Amino acid sequence: MKKTEKPYCDSTTHYSRMKTREVMVGKVGIGGDNPIRIQSMTTADTMDTEKSVEETISLAKVGCEIVRLTAPSKKDAENLREIKRLVREAGYEVPLVADIHFTPNAAEVAAGIVEKVRVNPGNYADKKQFNEYEYTDESYQEELERIRSKFTPLVRLCKENGVAMRIGTNHGSLSDRILSRYGDTPLGMVESAMEFIRICRDHDYHDLVLSMKASNPKVMVQAYRLLVATMLEQGMNYPLHLGVTEAGEAEEGRIKSAVGIGALLEDGIGDTIRVSLTEKAEAEIPVAQKLVARYENRSKHKDFALDFPNYLNPFEYSHRETTKVQNIGGGNVPIVMADFSLKKEIKPANLFALGYHYSVQLDKWNLTDQACDYIFLNKNTIDFEIPGTLGLVYEYETWKANKAKPRSYPFMDAKLYQTDCEKHSSMNFIYTLLEELTEEFADKIKQDSTAVLVIDTYNEHGMAEQRQLFNGLFHYGCKTPVVIGRAYKDLDNESLQVDAGTDIGSLFVDGLGDGIFIAAENSGGDKFINEVGFGILQATRTRISKTEYISCPSCGRTLFDLQETTAKIRAKTSHLKGLKIGIMGCIVNGPGEMADADYGYVGTGKGKITLYKEKTVVKKNIPEDDALDELIGLIKEYGDWVEVKKD
Repeated sequence: MKKTEKPYCDSTTHYSRMKTREVMVGKVGIGGDNPIRIQSMTTADTMDTEKSVEETISLAKVGCEIVRLTAPSKKDAENLREIKRLVREAGYEVPLVADIHFTPNAAEVAAGIVEKVRVNPGNYADKKQFNEYEYTDESYQEELERIRSKFTPLVRLCKENGVAMRIGTNHGSLSDRILSRYGDTPLGMVESAMEFIRICRDHDYHDLVLSMKASNPKVMVQAYRLLVATMLEQGMNYPLHLGVTEAGEAEEGRIKSAVGIGALLEDGIGDTIRVSLTEKAEAEIPVAQKLVARYENRSKHKDFALDFPNYLNPFEYSHRETTKVQNIGGGNVPIVMADFSLKKEIKPANLFALGYHYSVQLDKWNLTDQACDYIFLNKNTIDFEIPGTLGLVYEYETWKANKAKPRSYPFMDAKLYQTDCEKHSSMNFIYTLLEELTEEFADKIKQDSTAVLVIDTYNEHGMAEQRQLFNGLFHYGCKTPVVIGRAYKDLDNESLQVDAGTDIGSLFVDGLGDGIFIAAENSGGDKFINEVGFGILQATRTRISKTEYISCPSCGRTLFDLQETTAKIRAKTSHLKGLKIGIMGCIVNGPGEMADADYGYVGTGKGKITLYKEKTVVKKNIPEDDALDELIGLIKEYGDWVEVKKD
């Protein structure tokens, strides 16, 4: 396999935060030697001065360092002056950011009031109608000149006023022009931003912060990496704002954000972050703080025992090719292994938490869509009949005593494996650390069609160490399937979602891993830990076990109660495994971020909802009271509805 040469970060083996230029947003520095900053956004209508002030102060109190408010019109932008005055009078110096999409005149007003203006290149001066246009080089250049004329006044105002600017590209709002030439790709996202960056640089304006947001963590991570690589090639070092847009709520929003943001932070990329949750804005801050805290002393981690060249393409997703060992590797979806090693006694009821429900009346097991595939028992044993799809994994000596039982497999370390010890005829789990991946060991597992690696790490920079192990497997031409294992202890639920989402999800984003094994002592119950494993696979779109909701976090543009509406839609549709439903508060990013959703529910006016089938408008301006029933009717019409199963 070809080694990857094009750099996108300082190092893939030793943590080093990439040094970017410092950009001041009011009194808050982004990039340079500043810490990673935490941002959020108000949800109130910007014309509601009292509520906007209240939300801004509330966010500042819980640790939000920069607050963004939407300015959809010139009138909204002008009201930012009053909001800012009242926030300052209350004793809060938190910088304010005006969020601009379709209205250049609003941006120009805001540039005289707030400390930073955010513009979206796809919406600011470009066209987004999901139309296919053919552009000649001449007509394409004409469009660029038109954009330059519209954007230049804002650049001049920001430079004159000492106001920072975020050029925030969203995957869902790439213009028809960009799509016509680059397609719906990370490259298109980067080029969309670069067009605006070039205009800024032509005017010697450099107070820029850049972002590449997407609702799909894979796309988001690739776009940021490509942007960094492009900047390095062209001698730029602007700071980066990270975020997974439309991440959703609850477990989904936290894990998806951890996967996307965490993958970049692991490589030292990122100067400021926002966790976008469909919840109260204040709920975003603790999650962001947990993400940032992971890197406070990360550079002091232990060096890796072995060093291999990087074989991964960071700019394109490709799943690592592996051999098939029963239901692991090959073309199978990743497996989930549960940890029962610390149980004192195991009863049938213990399996309920892992997605197996026993019916006494029918005398059979029923499986949920999040039923784990294997249980690691260590030295424990099970004395009842297990479900036919479940595998049991024992430490080696316990396995030898139980090897006659069906679906029982040994778990051994790399040293024992390399002896002439007895092995299972079809599958053997081998616990492996990076330091054990010698050429001799690699040669042995390459010849073994029963081998499955369970990798672990004790390094503080564990994700990168495990990635190095994968590079070692590439180096030796080894296609053995790998279950990614990580151990945690004494974590609250949110911390486990953040840590596991980052540590394991980052590897799956890179196409690495054939399974997940989370051992979490005193960290959530069995059911929660199992759900985290499946949640990571769902977020990385490697195994779909439930309905996926692409929902925005709400802002002043939102035309309905997002939290309430999302809850109502979830209550009626959560049984539709594999279906993706977009729930968008307004038209700004709605259709675009729903580009890979099956159905869309978008606010298009007060009390009015428009329904989409993929990118196509199907029903316009439906009364909100009727919209959920109409959505269900639409799903039925296209044959994607199934009735709820009754036990």
